[in-house]
Formats: sequence, structure tokens, C-alpha cells
Amino acid sequence: MSDIPLGVLDLVPIPSGATAADALRNSVELAQRTEEFGYARYWFAEHHLNPGVAGTSPAVVLALTAAATSTIRLGSGAVQLGHRTALSTVEEFGLLDAVYPGRLDLGLGRSGGRPPAEKAAAPTTTPVVDGRAPNGLVVPPRFSFTRLLGSPRFALHRKLLLLPNAESQDYAEQIDDILALIAGTYRTEDGVEAHIVPGEGADVEVWILGSSGGESAQVAGERGLRFAANYHVSPATVLEAVDGYRAYFQPSDDLDKPYVSVSADVVVAEDDATARELATGYGPWVRSIRTAEGAIPFPTREEARAHVWTDEDRELVQDRLDTQFVGSPQHVADRLEQLQEATGADELLITTITHDQADRVRSYELLAAEWRRR
Repeated sequence: MSDIPLGVLDLVPIPSGATAADALRNSVELAQRTEEFGYARYWFAEHHLNPGVAGTSPAVVLALTAAATSTIRLGSGAVQLGHRTALSTVEEFGLLDAVYPGRLDLGLGRSGGRPPAEKAAAPTTTPVVDGRAPNGLVVPPRFSFTRLLGSPRFALHRKLLLLPNAESQDYAEQIDDILALIAGTYRTEDGVEAHIVPGEGADVEVWILGSSGGESAQVAGERGLRFAANYHVSPATVLEAVDGYRAYFQPSDDLDKPYVSVSADVVVAEDDATARELATGYGPWVRSIRTAEGAIPFPTREEARAHVWTDEDRELVQDRLDTQFVGSPQHVADRLEQLQEATGADELLITTITHDQADRVRSYELLAAEWRRR
């Protein structure tokens, strides 16, 4: 399994009692340490209006982190294109590539002020029986995001991210514009060229992130781009996502065959009991996201235990709890092997949140050491 690289996905979480500045310092330190541990990539997510998440601008956090690291690849997981333009995106990553050439991954996602408009997914070829893939991987029932998308907070999210009366560009068209601007081949219908300095010719890897086998998987596959599927966000649709991407894939100048990364929520400690203790705050934290309140600062164990759970609360988070990999290095590595086998992933992307920074760093350290042994 050491042939399957491990990467890091960081939301820049703010622990309860800490500040955004503390979270940023923690993330830079974690990038430095995971570089030492041998992780291949370090990606920053983009989230807005979340009291417990400081990762609002991947490009800014990447600039801070690139200055403090030297070899690990750095990227966005993902820039949310629903409220951005192709030009602004390529310019930002062009600036980063000018200073840190050859180290950047430009991960692109559809959301960010964009109302849902998912196209029909390609058929899933991997059977799921009684909530499990053929090799036993847990594939829970599909979670409905209707409540989230219909919430006043989602409407506010869109209002504050988009300029008045602005409309998001068609996603596939936007991806094509980004690729053309980087390649230096952009032309309008009237034949007007656009050349970006810096940005044109940037040595960045372009990735598409997706949670289903719909539009994102199709765009990535048809353009021969790398694809990252989100087991940690939507475990019910991960097989659909990777199967759809592979069904749509067409070779490109960059890739001659599909290339997939799959994410997982992970907490590792010396033994299973300690890991479960460290993961205590995960349930209330996911609940805050799923109720559309916005991610709360990651709670202490005591704060988490004080939460009074209702049946509705448990229903909101059960799929995420069932698919979080928590335990000893051996236990978690076994679960990650199962995820890799079920999805055929070429890489795995690990996201770990604990209240205390030392526990978070140690989790990545223990996992890396176990992974190298396999």
C-alpha cells in the first residue's frame, strides 16, 4: 500500500477556545510536519460563513504555507467556481506558480454561491448490497441536502459571495476557459485573444473535485483531468462518482488513463479507545454543518459530551459517523485499504480534526508510519 500516496485535506479548523490566527498557525505547522512524514500533497478547502473554519481563501493560505515548506505539493481542495471567474482563478494560481513553480495543484469545485443543478449521473457499476460494497466498505444511504440548500443561510451565502445580479458561468464552459487561459489558447468567438501574466504556462496540476457521478465527474472525465471523490463528504455516492468519472474518461495530453484520489475522515491514536476519545467532538461538529448553522469551533470532549442528542440529530450525522475511520494505526490503515480497493483510488486524501493540535499531528504521524510498513 505504500505505492498509494497519502495526501492531506485541511479545512483550517478552529478549536473551541482558539482563534482563527491559532488555526492558521496550526495548519502551517501541520503542513511542515506532514511534509516530514512523507505525505504527497497538502490541500486547503474553501468554506464561508463558518465560525469554526478559517479556510476561506485557499490561494492566500497556500501562499503562507508554501513559504514555510519546500517539497510537499500544495493545492486547493477546492476553489469554488460558483462565485469566481476563470480569469481571477488562473491569475491567483499563476502568481503562486511564479514564486513556487511546479508545486501547485489547482483543485476546482462547482459550489460557492451556485444553486444545485446536478445532471444525471452515469450508471454505477459497483453493486452495493445491504449498505456495503462487495469488499465490505460501508456505503450508507444517501443523505438529502434539501434542508441545507433551502436554508436562509445558503441564500445569504449566495447573496454575499456574488455581486448583485451576477450569475455563475456554466461550469463546463468555465473549466474550458481555465484550461485555455493556462495553455495560452483562449480566444473569444470574435477571435480576440487573452494572455495572462503570470498564469499562462503555469506548471499546475488541474483537478476536479466531485461528490457524485454527475456533472463534475463528466467534466473531469471528458477532458482527461484528475478527479478527487469525496467519501468524507458524501460517502453514499463515492462509488457512483468514481464509476461515472471512469465511464466518461477520454485520454488527454496530460493523462492516458483515469486518475482518482478519494478522501476519508480519519483519527488515529496509539489504540482504538484513545482514538475514539479524540474523535468525540466529531458528531456535534458535523451536526452544526448539516443543520445549516455553519461549522462550530471544534468542541472539546467535555463540550461534546454535554450535547443532548435527539433522534433527528443522530439521523443528520449517522452516515458520517459510520464512515469515519477511527482507531489504532493498524485498524485505520485496514479501513483505508478497504476504501482504496473498493474505489480503485490512485491516491488517498486524509482529513483529520481533533481539538488539540498535538493529537492531530500525532494522528498523521502514526498513520504515515503504518502506511509505509504495508
